[in-house]
Amino acid sequence: MNTDSKNSHTMENFKKSFFYGSRSNLNFKFLSAISDEKAEDFIQELFKTIVKGYDTGEFKEIYECVINAQTKAYSEDVRVSYDEGPFIPVQKSSDQLKIMLFTSSGHFVNTDDPKPLGVEKMTQEQAESRIMEFIKEEPQLSSIPKETHYNDLMVRHGGYDIQGAKKDPNVAFPLEIFRELEKEKRIGSLVDTAFSFVGACSQKRLLKRTGPKWIEKIKSMDVDAVFMVPV
Repeated sequence: MNTDSKNSHTMENFKKSFFYGSRSNLNFKFLSAISDEKAEDFIQELFKTIVKGYDTGEFKEIYECVINAQTKAYSEDVRVSYDEGPFIPVQKSSDQLKIMLFTSSGHFVNTDDPKPLGVEKMTQEQAESRIMEFIKEEPQLSSIPKETHYNDLMVRHGGYDIQGAKKDPNVAFPLEIFRELEKEKRIGSLVDTAFSFVGACSQKRLLKRTGPKWIEKIKSMDVDAVFMVPV
């Protein structure tokens, strides 16, 4: 966890303070991954865009400014990299596919809390404050029946701002969307159970131990394709 102070006036400390520091903000934690010059350019551009939004009453460009900066920052972050996965081309048309929904969004059914780090009813704030513990832990997989109502879904994830996913789970866990696709016969069928886990976890354990177990589980369910939503 960062031990920066709001009284520290270097640009480096300022950037790091958004990454679980004194100014912790999961929408702007990407600042810690870019150079001082790029951070300064982004802030200047953001201020210009905000002023323009006040003048025009249109705020779409503000969202785009932040999203574009996030995208560039994370695309250049090579701290974690993987070899290309062994993906297999789909041999059936979409209306014949048996599809599974699988996300790293941190969703779970409200009656089946995974109790991360052994904590019951952990809050989002607690998850964010203990992020460094999460990334050392083996991930837990939550099973979510496909008929689960969105009011019965909960989300907890210390790695991203969950406000959008709380307001509309389909942002990161598009279960309702896939149920509609199934009703419209645009896909063959949706597997009875969807799965979700917190992507902020031990990547080595996920890759070498947990992931292979999950793959065997999926294979046993006779699935044609897995729709994965990384968060």
